[in-house]
Amino acid sequence: MNTYKAINLVKRPQPGPITEEIFDVVEKELPPVGDNEILIKQTHMSLDPAMFGWMSPDTESYIPPVELGSVMRSSGVGQVVESNHPDFAVGDRVMGMMGWQEYALSNGQGINKVEADVPDETVLSVFALPGLTATQGLFNVGKPQQGETLVVTGAAGSVGSIVGQLAKAEGLTVIGVVGSDEKANWIVNELGFDGAINYKEGDLHDQLTKLTPDGIDLYFENTGGPIQHLVFERMNAHGRVVVCGMIADYGKQVPDPGPNWIPIIKKRLTIQGFTMPDHFDEIPSLLAKLTPYVMEGQVKYRAHVLEGLESAIDGLNLFFTGGNQGKLMVKL
Repeated sequence: MNTYKAINLVKRPQPGPITEEIFDVVEKELPPVGDNEILIKQTHMSLDPAMFGWMSPDTESYIPPVELGSVMRSSGVGQVVESNHPDFAVGDRVMGMMGWQEYALSNGQGINKVEADVPDETVLSVFALPGLTATQGLFNVGKPQQGETLVVTGAAGSVGSIVGQLAKAEGLTVIGVVGSDEKANWIVNELGFDGAINYKEGDLHDQLTKLTPDGIDLYFENTGGPIQHLVFERMNAHGRVVVCGMIADYGKQVPDPGPNWIPIIKKRLTIQGFTMPDHFDEIPSLLAKLTPYVMEGQVKYRAHVLEGLESAIDGLNLFFTGGNQGKLMVKL
């Protein structure tokens, strides 16, 4: 086969659901592989909430927006099918930023070999951006201590579920915030969380108070929404807030107002946002930290796999509806 499919971003999304007209599905000729380059056949492609920011025209963000007319940005896993690069051989399994395309030409920058003998779904669910993000945010930003209480939003999602499991392995009490009773059951009975809150049901204040009798030391924020205000009220002195995502606001023209800042002063809270592109050079050390937990069975996951490149377009809307069951990805 001398051609392959790719999806270009051609318009900026408007607030609300993602629509087909902002993308263009194109057929391309396989490129020649130059010196110090590799050609990768992508097998699985990751869908992540960060993509909403990557598609926006915000030039002040942590990473430049995807240029209109270029391949939509994403991470993936695949196999090297042609190599003129000294560090990669044909047959190597690799992961990195590959984009919405069936084949990716790369100079090797940002591409890492996959050494672990695990399925591709495991690579994207645990060892790629979700696991790296969870490891960086929890350990290097949140600095958890045994005996503390952690609340994590988006707790059944790809990042939040790993954050909670790593924290449990470190001896913390872990409470997860999710959007359905099914997800609440999964994180408690399958992943080992100490408690769960379905933010769509019941009195959130009463649920949070009951599940965190000793207050909250560490808050890992993935979603935003009303629960954020209630968590701030229950933060302990010198608590830490790790801000990883705000999916509740990504589709809104005007974001919801944030919590009262007075507790930040009274309780001497530390609040830090972070993004993984700042830490791509630390991937080897992050993998070294994460891998033992995975190999010892302390990190479980579930993958929500869509079929075919074009399924990515509507698949993004699952983040808004909460319809994804685990790590969202596309099998090519």
